[in-house]
Amino acid sequence: MTEIIEMGTISSRGQVAIPADIREEMGLHEGEKVLFLLEDETLLIRKVTAKSFEEITKPLKEAAAKAGLQESDVVNLVHRARKKR
Repeated sequence: MTEIIEMGTISSRGQVAIPADIREEMGLHEGEKVLFLLEDETLLIRKVTAKSFEEITKPLKEAAAKAGLQESDVVNLVHRARKKR
């Protein structure tokens, strides 16, 4: 992949536009998903494809299976987590 360096500006709503050259190089189109990964002072943005989504969620699914969680448990867990805030 070609190295492209661009600078963006954060809007008052916290939005950043991905420069056109980068969108074109990555094949990003309106409505597609991207993953944000923050590691120390570095923010990575990765295009989410069906394959990468499987890679991302595989460890989560394995941990859920190991803990004996079912998909039906998720709603209750989300509600409990929100109440703790």
